[in-house]
Amino acid sequence: MDSLSLDSPLVVWVLLPLAIFVARTFDMSLSTLRIVFIAQGRRKLAPLVGFFESLIWLVVVGQAIKHLDNPLCVLAYAGGFAFGNLAGLTIEGRLAMGRRLVRIILPGEDHELVDALRADGQGVTVLDGHGVTGPVQLLFTIVRRRDVEKVLATVDRVHPSAFVSIEDIRQAHQGTYFAPQEGESFWRRLLARKAR
Repeated sequence: MDSLSLDSPLVVWVLLPLAIFVARTFDMSLSTLRIVFIAQGRRKLAPLVGFFESLIWLVVVGQAIKHLDNPLCVLAYAGGFAFGNLAGLTIEGRLAMGRRLVRIILPGEDHELVDALRADGQGVTVLDGHGVTGPVQLLFTIVRRRDVEKVLATVDRVHPSAFVSIEDIRQAHQGTYFAPQEGESFWRRLLARKAR
């Protein structure tokens, strides 16, 4: 039992730094998610995540300050901070919450890409414009984050030279975020998507 006392080398040099690293990783993962939720305007999730983030942080900082004389604890604290950022971004990427605006600029007119995107179930708004080299077509579509790769694959397949820019959107109100299938009402399609 002596080997597991608080002053034992196993606790001081292995278990304590490991605990600090793991707790700091969780703390920073939550911090990263909280910042993303704030940016997305998720008013219920951000404070909840912030509560647990600060709770873990207080415990970890308390232990790190008590053991500043142990260089492994200091390194574990810094390592947990760095790894927690990476873990938080990875988790957020896998959750793929929110919507993005995909802006596509094509030289001339290309109804084939518009038709392909609409066939994939995306709502597309088309505007005519004028670029440096002449007439262009601007396509706008708002998609769920998890559908961005699908949209990019369609663009690459149909019009690989298209200029594409993507940005996060905080909110979108009204309008059609998808293309209704032929013979299908807008409201039926909307209810089917909300049920998923």
